[in-house]
Amino acid sequence: MKDEKWIKEQLLDKFLRYVKIDTKSDAHNTSVIPSTICQWDLLNMLKKELEDLGIDKITLNEHGYLIAVLESNLKDGEKAPVIGLMAHVDTSPDMSGTNVKPQIVENYKLNDIVLGNGYTLKTEEYPDLLKHEGDTIITSDGSTLLGADDKAGVAEIMTALTWFKNNHNVAHGEVEIIFTPDEETGKGLDFFNKDWLNSRCCYTIDGSELGSIETECFNASGFEVKFKGRVIHPGSARGKLINAVSMAGTFLNLLPANESPEATDGRYGYYSPMEIEGNLDEAKLGGILRDFDSNELSRRIEALDAYGKAVEAKYPGGIVEVKTRKQYSNMFEYINKDMKVIEILEKAVTEAGVAPSREIIRGGTDGSRLSEMGIPTPNIFTGGHNYHSRFEWASVNTMVKASETIINLIQLWAKEIS
Repeated sequence: MKDEKWIKEQLLDKFLRYVKIDTKSDAHNTSVIPSTICQWDLLNMLKKELEDLGIDKITLNEHGYLIAVLESNLKDGEKAPVIGLMAHVDTSPDMSGTNVKPQIVENYKLNDIVLGNGYTLKTEEYPDLLKHEGDTIITSDGSTLLGADDKAGVAEIMTALTWFKNNHNVAHGEVEIIFTPDEETGKGLDFFNKDWLNSRCCYTIDGSELGSIETECFNASGFEVKFKGRVIHPGSARGKLINAVSMAGTFLNLLPANESPEATDGRYGYYSPMEIEGNLDEAKLGGILRDFDSNELSRRIEALDAYGKAVEAKYPGGIVEVKTRKQYSNMFEYINKDMKVIEILEKAVTEAGVAPSREIIRGGTDGSRLSEMGIPTPNIFTGGHNYHSRFEWASVNTMVKASETIINLIQLWAKEIS
């Protein structure tokens, strides 16, 4: 237990300031990273706060990668492994992040929480709330998401750094801090170079429930399907019109309903159409494919091609073009090669007074991309829940434990002296 009252005050100050800054990314802007100008507002604020803390070697490059180094204070001749801490500054494009109004519920009584704007956070629908009696709960006012994904992680890292600066006699090795843009679009590390880092391993602070350590994630691909029809006036369309909108609808109906996000959980993967637009002449469908098994993901990619051919057969003269793009791989195959990374993390969680629990992520993080680059990067809990929605909420008690875990983690790695 490390100054829990002080840590809570620090977290509240930082988190409440960060969530009020709109950092929504834009999946449609493929020409530049960061995809939105607003992400620079938080990146520049964090850069200034790192400078004020006296953190060394701070760089913020043209793609919005903010990297800083907490230099080792070990004795001369002592060298511990360098570790990294990573969080992303952007919030999901699925929900507005403009004018976030955080609401604080102190000493939570296990009741439903009225958000405002006609919305209520109900314990019947979100039973995880029932684990947090007496906690401090933070929500939005229902008109926006909250932004705990991943500003909770950002605040927890910044709080841990502040703790070390205030406790400068506590031994620690070199720690690299990485704040990234555009994680929510799946493009956040497209321009990242692992050679910028010296870390043996890294930890993303981007999880959820208290004690959870996420070591495995989906294999992921995005897909785009274009439908080309043939337009003619509906009054003389018999035998001539090829309706691209109808082609897209037929394709959608071929996607197995029992392999959708709303029909699966655990280790089951899915097809998920995300957006559609078009007219009689052309239509476009975008979506994602997910599975923990890479062979199953390949099966779904092949199935999309088969569905496209089936639509062409039903609409002679129509053209269907299917494109897929790899987004990230299951990080477990990389983390599994260096289990010390997990063993030390589990000890850090335990020393924070929390039972660690290894979990899978039905999603991904920048850590999955970094793991694939050769730096094993598991994910640590943050205390956020119901991400990407107006019903998002955060547990301050869990956020405190996340910061304690980071502090413990840094101290434990400092003992691995070579």
